[in-house]
Amino acid sequence: MSIYSKILVVADINNDKQPALARAIQLAKKSVSKSRITFFLSIYDFSYEMTSMLSVDERDAMRRGVIGQREVWMKKVAEPYLDDSIEFDVKVVWHNRPYEAIIAEVFGGQHELLIKGTRKHDTLESVIFTPTDWHLLRKCPSPVLLVKNAFWPEEANILASVHVGSENDTHLELNDTMVDRLLEISNRLDAQPFIVNAYPVTPANITIELPEFDPTSYTDAVRGHHLTSMKALRQKHGMNEEQTFVEQGLPEDVIPDAVEKHKAAMVILGTTGRTGLSAVFIGNTAEHVIDKINCDVLALKPNGYVSPLDPNHTA
Repeated sequence: MSIYSKILVVADINNDKQPALARAIQLAKKSVSKSRITFFLSIYDFSYEMTSMLSVDERDAMRRGVIGQREVWMKKVAEPYLDDSIEFDVKVVWHNRPYEAIIAEVFGGQHELLIKGTRKHDTLESVIFTPTDWHLLRKCPSPVLLVKNAFWPEEANILASVHVGSENDTHLELNDTMVDRLLEISNRLDAQPFIVNAYPVTPANITIELPEFDPTSYTDAVRGHHLTSMKALRQKHGMNEEQTFVEQGLPEDVIPDAVEKHKAAMVILGTTGRTGLSAVFIGNTAEHVIDKINCDVLALKPNGYVSPLDPNHTA
C-alpha cells in the first residue's frame, strides 16, 4: 500500500512560485494509487471585522469576495504543476490562526501528509522557520514536510536520523517508520537513502569523579552498541553498510554536519510532539536540529501521538 496519497499543500500567498506544490506533485506522480492534492490557504483581514458601518451580511459578502479572489489566484498559480494523473482541488478558509486552520483541515480531510514551503532570509542563505512552522511541527497529527525550494537536484541524497541506541519501544518503532518512509520517498524522488545516528561523548565529569573509570573502553563499548544496533536496523530494511553512518557527538551537531557532507536534499526526523511550556523552554532534539539545517525536512510523530488540537480528544 502506498503512503501519502492524500496530500495537503499550504499555499505561499506571497509568491507565484509554489515549491511545496512542486514537491507534492513529485511525490504524487509515483504513488501506487491515484493521489489527491488539496491546495490550501487560510486568510484573515481584521479590517473586515472592524467595519461597523456594514451589516453582518455585507461583511460576509466581502469575505466571500476575498476568498473567491484567492481561489482564482491559487488555481492560476497551480496550473503549471498539474496534469490529469492527479486529483486536485483548492480550498480557502477565513481564519485568524493559520496553524489551527491547517490542522483542522488535516483532521477534516484525513490528509496523510502536510507540505509547506519555508521562507529564506532576505540577506542570508539560511531558512527561516516561522511560528506557524513550529506549531505545525509540534501539533500536526500527520507527517509534516517543510520544503526549502522547488528545485530538486538529480541523484539527491536523503538522510533519516535515527536513535538506534535506545531501548525505548517508542523510539524503536519510530526508527522503523523513518526508514520505511526514507526508502519509499527515496524511490519516489529518485534519491539515494542514507541513515545517520549520533552517539554521546563520554561525560568529562565521570573521569574526575571516578579515577578508575576508563573513558576509552567506555566510548568503545558505546560505539560498539550503536554499530551493532545500526547493523540490525539496516539489515531489517535491506540496506547496505555504505548507506549508514554512526558518528560521535550531539545530534544537533552530527546531523547538520552529515547534511553538509553528503549534500542531503532532505532529512527525515522523529519528533516527540512536545507542546506547552516544555516546548518553549526545552524543545527537543529535532527542533535543535531543524534550526541548523538548510534543506527539506520531513518530521514524523511516534505511534500513539495525540494532537492537542484533535477535535475528538478531551484533555
